[in-house]
Amino acid sequence: MDTLSINTIRGLCMDAIQRAESGHPGTPMDIAPVAYTLWQRFLRFDPSHPIWPNRDRFVLSEGHASALLWSLLHLTGVRAVDSDYEVLGRPAVTMDDLKTFRRLDSHAPGHPEYRWTSGVEATTGPLGQGVAMSVGMAMAGRWLAARYNRDGFPLFDFDVYALAGDGCMMEGISSEAASLAGHQRLSNLCWIYDSNRVTIEGHTDITFTEDLAARFIAYGWNVTTVADANDVAQATRALHSFRSEHQRPTLIVVHSHIGYGSPLEDLPKVHGEPLGAEAVRATKRFLGMPEDADFLVPDGVYDWFAEGIGRRGANARADWEVRFKEYAGVHPALADEIERMLRRELPDGWEGALPVFPADPEGMATRASSGQVLNALAEAVPWLLGGSADLAPSTKTRLVFDGAGDFESGDRSGRNLHFGVREHAAAAIANGMALTKLRSYWSGFLIFSDYARGAIRLSALMELPVVHIFTHDSIGVGEDGPTHQPVEQLASLRAMPGLLVFRPADANEVAETWRIIAGLHREPAALALSRQPLPTLDRSRLGDAEGVAKGAYVLADPPDGPIDVILLATGSEVALALDVREELAGEGIGTRVVSMPCWELFDRQPREYRDRVLPPEVTARVSIEQASTLGWERYVGPGGATVGMHTFGASAPLRQLLTKFGFTPEKVSLIARELVRTRKKAG
Repeated sequence: MDTLSINTIRGLCMDAIQRAESGHPGTPMDIAPVAYTLWQRFLRFDPSHPIWPNRDRFVLSEGHASALLWSLLHLTGVRAVDSDYEVLGRPAVTMDDLKTFRRLDSHAPGHPEYRWTSGVEATTGPLGQGVAMSVGMAMAGRWLAARYNRDGFPLFDFDVYALAGDGCMMEGISSEAASLAGHQRLSNLCWIYDSNRVTIEGHTDITFTEDLAARFIAYGWNVTTVADANDVAQATRALHSFRSEHQRPTLIVVHSHIGYGSPLEDLPKVHGEPLGAEAVRATKRFLGMPEDADFLVPDGVYDWFAEGIGRRGANARADWEVRFKEYAGVHPALADEIERMLRRELPDGWEGALPVFPADPEGMATRASSGQVLNALAEAVPWLLGGSADLAPSTKTRLVFDGAGDFESGDRSGRNLHFGVREHAAAAIANGMALTKLRSYWSGFLIFSDYARGAIRLSALMELPVVHIFTHDSIGVGEDGPTHQPVEQLASLRAMPGLLVFRPADANEVAETWRIIAGLHREPAALALSRQPLPTLDRSRLGDAEGVAKGAYVLADPPDGPIDVILLATGSEVALALDVREELAGEGIGTRVVSMPCWELFDRQPREYRDRVLPPEVTARVSIEQASTLGWERYVGPGGATVGMHTFGASAPLRQLLTKFGFTPEKVSLIARELVRTRKKAG
């Protein structure tokens, strides 16, 4: 039955890819015996309830081998789960899905897609992302155990498996993540490395000849080897080695060969293209399968999986549910936390923890006010945790309240994570933690969002409420110069579908921003915060900061008379806009100031509200932002102007930079006057 089941997986993979005329058959076929061994003999996963909290996680990091995952989900009978996390009756992957692999609306897409197909623990497209997210899942597992396990109630003890290929191991993010996993001694983490030594361009000898096992030993990993991917007994021993290791993460190096001795000789073709009808028939003959039977599942295979992973997973899940019910009777407060966390709900009264900041012309940097709000919120929401890519003193993201602590190998209960100088891994690990339903954040300088962009994009694609906190948001970095002064980053992040980008203007806008972020269920957010102090605005004479919830709002209007010009600004430039308003008022020019902390939220508002904030008849508009002007044209219109960055910055004190690049009341007033003059002349 082992051999029959493995060959069934291979047959389904070949047929799905051949019918799609697209896909990668080699990898799913060569690693099928190891994946089968893991699922059928080890994985604690209940196909009938694929989201029970203590399930083992399986992440297919080499996502191009998705046909392997679809075959496993189909054969094991994984049930579909809807967006409200209620198990539905239909299978997650039907035979029709396999037959429409890579076609529109199939639940067997070209790469694993979280939320689209039940049983997919993470979206893994770019290589290396999956293994990096698996580190976040393993860290989350250890934190959950430390927070919630009690004597007699081991609620959380799940393991995390990731299947990776040569490409994953070449990508830098996997090195960042593996280094941190070794340091953290995550013994609940197992990477299975499918070493088939083939990539798109050919044999890996042309690019990848390092001693990978030695590298992982140096990271502090337990490393074991499966010399032949077809040897189920070897794979079983390797997985037992992982289970018996309690101090280190485990890497299982599996030596496989695309074609595994079959008639397939053209390795590059096999890796990246369908085999072709004749090669499929020849391979089926080699495997002892009927060569003309497509999508064949022999009698007994479904039952075999049901008696293996199905029975084992159902028993484990049922035992857990009984245990949790007993736990809730003994530890009701902790049980309530767990249930709220899993539903992405918040504790009662959490909003009362958010501070309100008094008006102060000296003010504080928004990174500093954000740090205060974050601490207040995290104290109220016990499952909110995160850290920095070695910049917590600068990003102000360290949690300092009593009991916050540090997450480390000797104490897993801490809420402060230390990612080291690893921006890409930090963002991916935060994604992995969010996939276990923790509320996670990480932080760095805005300029280094470029290093993490791949993982940020996956936050948005998976609809995970991860918080990406960025400080040093403009040329306000000053003497650090153009290498550290973000210019195009805001426009780049705003271009990403599904990501809310906030650049608050003062401490109270920061507090309102965090109020919105805390309530998010399916959207990630990026905060762009200042290094330099910004005045805390006097809300008794200006618009209420609650306007942040609508993305943009009227901060100030002319005291009397019509609106001649509208100034639109974000972040530190809002105070500049208010100064310009005062200067123009002395000349009889009526000026509206609009704070626009979040374009995405503003664009969602009804047309009536947007027209109220930006009246169509007022065409004299000036945007002010210390960043690329790309995108502002849709708000200022053809009759407006943009004050922003058109080059990289420079190394100099802040005041000199503001003068050089035109962020002064004099320069902005001049532009506004000219627009008003042109408008009046035309009208």
